[in-house]
Amino acid sequence: MLIMRSESIPAAASQLAEQVADALQAAVNARGAASLLVPGGRTPLPFFQALRRHAIDWRHVVVSLTDERWIPAEHADSNARLVRTELLADAAAAATFVPLFNAAPNAAMGAADSWQSLATLPRPFDVVVLGMGDDGHFASLFPGSPGLDAALDLLAEPACVSMRAPAAPLDRISLNLAALADARRLFLFITGERKLALIDPAAAYDALPIRSLLALRRPETVVYWAP
Repeated sequence: MLIMRSESIPAAASQLAEQVADALQAAVNARGAASLLVPGGRTPLPFFQALRRHAIDWRHVVVSLTDERWIPAEHADSNARLVRTELLADAAAAATFVPLFNAAPNAAMGAADSWQSLATLPRPFDVVVLGMGDDGHFASLFPGSPGLDAALDLLAEPACVSMRAPAAPLDRISLNLAALADARRLFLFITGERKLALIDPAAAYDALPIRSLLALRRPETVVYWAP
């Protein structure tokens, strides 16, 4: 794990966006296409707004999500809606977006099709960007959720899995850790002292999901943090 500390959220977002843009353009130059997975929520908005202004060859970039609520794209809480409005604008409007939500009645029934939809993305994924909650979850891999141990198993087949958030028990779909780790570059974007404490190797938080991500040796997780 490498931690990049910034004095402000806009500065951290700008620095992360520059790293991601460089990685995506390098992938396009080397292989003709690039893949990007991004988180939902409000924290990544400054990063989205910075990244979308970079002059990448966005026509050859395919974007998807690390996780999603099992709700239609027009719903106010949809991560897909957030990505379409906040990331896929300006120069990035030319990118291709692949949603995780589909017509299945629930995430468990739709998980296989969600994973199959990602078959169009170049793999290993060129860039995966994740966020983290105050409870140490990333993507939709929440502490205490049924199926969490299997979702964090690096020896499992890469897949989309059905999950539930304890505090807001909406049906969710998430990539498992094996899928997220199938990446050339892996970034974690977090803000605030509380979240910084959760990733401190000296702190007694080993049972939190985030520790499984930070334990990866390849790819190394690069953390961008601001107060």
